[in-house]
Amino acid sequence: MENNQETPNALERRIDMTVPVADIEKEVDARLKRMARTVKMAGFRPGKVPLKIVAQTYGAQARSEAIGAAVEKAFGEKLREQELRIAGQPRIEPGDKSADGMLSFTAVFEVYPEVKPGSLADQQIERPVLSVGDAEVDKTIEVLRKQRTQFEACKRKSKDGDRVTIDFVGKMDGEPFEGGTAEDFPFVIGAGSMLADFEKAVKGMGKDEEKTFEMTFPDDYHAENLAGKTVSFDVTVKGVEKPVLPEVDEEFAKTLGVASGDVATLREEVKANLEREVKRRVQGRVKEQVMNALLAVTEFDVPTALVDKESEQLAENARRDMEMRGMNLKDVPVEPSWFTEQAERRVKLGLIMAEIVKDKELFAKPEQIRSVVEDMAQSYEDPQELVRWYYSQPDRLSQVEAIVIEDNVVEWALGEAKTEDKPVDFDELMGNSAA
Repeated sequence: MENNQETPNALERRIDMTVPVADIEKEVDARLKRMARTVKMAGFRPGKVPLKIVAQTYGAQARSEAIGAAVEKAFGEKLREQELRIAGQPRIEPGDKSADGMLSFTAVFEVYPEVKPGSLADQQIERPVLSVGDAEVDKTIEVLRKQRTQFEACKRKSKDGDRVTIDFVGKMDGEPFEGGTAEDFPFVIGAGSMLADFEKAVKGMGKDEEKTFEMTFPDDYHAENLAGKTVSFDVTVKGVEKPVLPEVDEEFAKTLGVASGDVATLREEVKANLEREVKRRVQGRVKEQVMNALLAVTEFDVPTALVDKESEQLAENARRDMEMRGMNLKDVPVEPSWFTEQAERRVKLGLIMAEIVKDKELFAKPEQIRSVVEDMAQSYEDPQELVRWYYSQPDRLSQVEAIVIEDNVVEWALGEAKTEDKPVDFDELMGNSAA
């Protein structure tokens, strides 16, 4: 078997191979004889079908399998000889010509790149710092109150925060347009569920008031027939309701899962949950900075095969998510190419982190995995139930192990880079969710 290797680009390799025809014929004959012992054909007892008939029926299949096995064996030997780490599956092509007694093939494939993580010494990483105190607990309880807002009828004019119930008819050039008519339609003024100009026109109206106003739809409105168009609306207010927030009392505490109804216990639980969420978000921000820093200081070519595989996986995840949301994939076909940039980032980070973990021995330790599982379980009613679930099947711990390894790399990186603690605003860290 002969070989020569070329390198058309940084990661692609080509190996030309020749396989003796005699070896293939020998393997074809062996495969046909094995088939003859079990093959079933009409008119013959099992195992008594003449080899010639077996060859006529299954010869092409046996030859294809024999050639595939010979090429796979030859290819594997060359990879071991040259200590090549193949990325993805090789593409096997017939050779340009075959010498007497030999079949030629070419294997085209990519190899893993050599990854040398760069120095993080000049990289700046900010570590958000936030202590959860009474003020943060108060803000969060206020959000919980607003989420449980009740509405009661009032006789005054409507204002921000009120829920109004209206009838409306939208007209374009004097004629009602599709989707522009509704009866007994409720919405909260200021919540953003309606276009701002529509809310502005309704705000200040009272029960039984009627109004006609013009409004221009935004140029980028989702309905193309209305985008940028000026229409008129006839609106009748059927009712105005003011918001009523629940009191922070025993009943409120019970609705939030505090069986005793004790408000002090509620505040303790809110604080504990906040501290876990703040910790998670801080870790997420630091991790993002570390990953960006690693990418910034480490340059290498990424195997296309790995990016393609990751893109397909991301696309499949998106398809499953859309199906769970009740969307029809025929209406929105998901293409792997949409995820190429994200896939390349994930593959690069995976290769960089694998090298760092191996070099710095940052593998996940059993006690670290246990700690993460127990921490995750704290938000469950029965924490030990989740712990038992994870440990009842060890393969479930692989995802937790990946989290621990990432955390180990982040912790190592913080020791290498220039880190600075920086106080962060609660509302900003929480994405304004508590604003």
